[in-house]
Parts: sequence; C-alpha cells; structure tokens
Amino acid sequence: MARIMTLAQAIAENVKDGDTVAMEGFTHLIPYAAGHEAIRQGRKDLTIIRMTPDILYDQLIGVGAVKKMKFSWGGNPGVGSLHRFRDAVEKHWPHKLEVEEHSHAAMANAYEAGAANLPFAMLRGYIGADLPKVNAQIKSVTCPFSGEVLAAVPSIRPDVSLIHAQRADRKGNVLIEGIVGVQKEAVLAAKRSVVTVEEIVDELQPASPNSLVLPSWAVTAVVAVPGGAFPSYAQGYYKRNNAFYLAWDEIARDRDSFQQWVKENILEKTPEDFAQYAKAAKN
Repeated sequence: MARIMTLAQAIAENVKDGDTVAMEGFTHLIPYAAGHEAIRQGRKDLTIIRMTPDILYDQLIGVGAVKKMKFSWGGNPGVGSLHRFRDAVEKHWPHKLEVEEHSHAAMANAYEAGAANLPFAMLRGYIGADLPKVNAQIKSVTCPFSGEVLAAVPSIRPDVSLIHAQRADRKGNVLIEGIVGVQKEAVLAAKRSVVTVEEIVDELQPASPNSLVLPSWAVTAVVAVPGGAFPSYAQGYYKRNNAFYLAWDEIARDRDSFQQWVKENILEKTPEDFAQYAKAAKN
C-alpha cells in the first residue's frame, strides 16, 4: 500500500544508484520536482527511460547522473535540441552516454507489456524504417496462427517510476486527469513508484471523463509537492511556462551557464520552492 512521505524520503528509499528509472509525462505532469530531488541526492549510473525526454532529462544528463537513455524522441519541445544531451553523445561530457532509440509505438507497447508482466511486446511497426539497423533490441516474431511477421521489443520493467499527478487521497489512491500518456503503465510496470501530487485530499471526486485512478496497492510512495510539474503544466492547476522552455535553449548551450543554473535552481532549492513557481504560473 502507498505510504505518504516527504520527497527526500521517497527518493532516498526508492531511487538507488544504478537503477533503471522511468520519469513519464507527455508534455503534461512531468515530474520535475522528483527529478530534481534525485539530482540533489547525487544519484549516479542511472538508466533513464522516457517516451519524450525533454528538459528534465537534459538536466539529469548534464549533471552526470545518467549512463544510458532509452527513448523514442528527444528535444526541447517547440524550441530545438537538448544541448546537454547532445554534448554527452557527441563529446562525452560530462561522460559518455549510451542511447537506445525506439519509436513511440514501440515504447508504449513495451510499457504495456511490462505492466502485464510479459517478456516482450509485439506491434506492427518499423516497416521500412532504419532503426532496426542500429538497435539490436528491435527484433521480429512470426505469428503462429497467420504467419504474419511482427516487430518485437523487450518489455519495459523499471526499477522505479516517477510521475506527477493532480491529487491523491489519504489512503494513497492517485487521480490523473488530462493527457495521461503512459503514466499508468509506467507505474504498473515498475518494481517501485513515487508519485508527487498537487494536493492530498479526503476524496478524489469529482473526476473528469478523461481521467484514471491508480489504486493505493499499485503505488509505493505519495508525496504532496504543489507545483511539482513546473515548468510543464498540471491541468486544472497551472499552465505550461513556455518562456522557460525558450530560456533553456540558451542556459543549456554553455556548460558553465548550465552548471550555474543547476547550482542556483536545484542544489540550493527545496521541493517547497515549486509551490511558488506554480503560484506565479497560475496568476
């Protein structure tokens, strides 16, 4: 059953050096506060997984926390490249980064297979694509019934998944509304999970038609971190800070400016600071 705790305690207990970690959120509800706490605690040698790694993963890579990234698209959405990601791949700074690239469809199916405790996922995909030439994890299987040849990829089974959501009740049940991406599958596929939420309430109602509830038994830790998805957005709470995504392009281009930003905005901050960001964004 989920335990309600502080973010420092949740990360200390559930994210270890060398872990495979998924931090999901599709433009929405990206778990920035949880990722920043992993940076503050000095996690190293992580294999990070995400369908759409953006600024948060750029930060994790830039501080040297990551040895490998498994993904299906990487960039600063609406802006351009992830400069810390590029520096690690092209110039091995702060160290060499291993990459494993897939399609969106393969990643989504791999998460679903992991959530179902299956060893691999099958899909109609990669036909005419070049990714199988550079990714040995993309294979094929033949349907024993029809003879059709299908693509196959290993299921995703993280050691720990980190997500952000709108609300949790005091029993640890979690409500996600809006664009849900693969957060549900990421949690169900993982050995452990940490869910940061905007608030903890007595009852989860009312829920919108486009919502889901993760039951307490599927979640390891729940943490109240208002604003914990900032600068991404949390439907019903605050908007996406587009100005920051634009600013990040310049911040991350230079190693020194990046390191100074991390010092001032991650290492010298606390999870409670996110509440101020969210308040400003909402206004």
